[in-house]
Amino acid sequence: MGGVYDYLQSQGSLSSDEPQKEDWQLAGLIHDIDYSKEFKGTHPQKTREALAQYDLEISDTIEQIIKAHAPQITSIQPQSKAQWSLFCLDSLTGLIVAVALVYPSRKLADVKVSSVLKRFLKEPRFAAGTRREEVAMCGKTEGLNIPLEKFIEICLSAMQKIALEIGL
Repeated sequence: MGGVYDYLQSQGSLSSDEPQKEDWQLAGLIHDIDYSKEFKGTHPQKTREALAQYDLEISDTIEQIIKAHAPQITSIQPQSKAQWSLFCLDSLTGLIVAVALVYPSRKLADVKVSSVLKRFLKEPRFAAGTRREEVAMCGKTEGLNIPLEKFIEICLSAMQKIALEIGL
């Protein structure tokens, strides 16, 4: 989420009413916290309740970013760049991890954009749970307006920068 924020900011594509970068990043980090145990069936509608178990709270802005990544459940359609980013990135990060895990090194550092793009476009059975149609919506003019290959590059680069923290 931080990588997409930085890219959009560098392109002058963020309006003044977009959430701060920290909100984007926090939404990205916690968006699936309610995807387990008693909350799994209602994900992502129970983020606040899941966080409350740890005496943590989030802003309405962050909650809306999170809810917009699953409009089929929440009926909240992505509107802001932050909401579109999480909606499109959610499934892409899993695909990138899957690509890394088939490499002998199992390291993100060895993954290339071309490899991810090839698996995305030409191997639909690879990481079959990837919601490719949602990822590809990154190119929509009313959404992020970022071509798919560039979107993959941004995401992969951001993940490579934190590879040690995520064990890849």
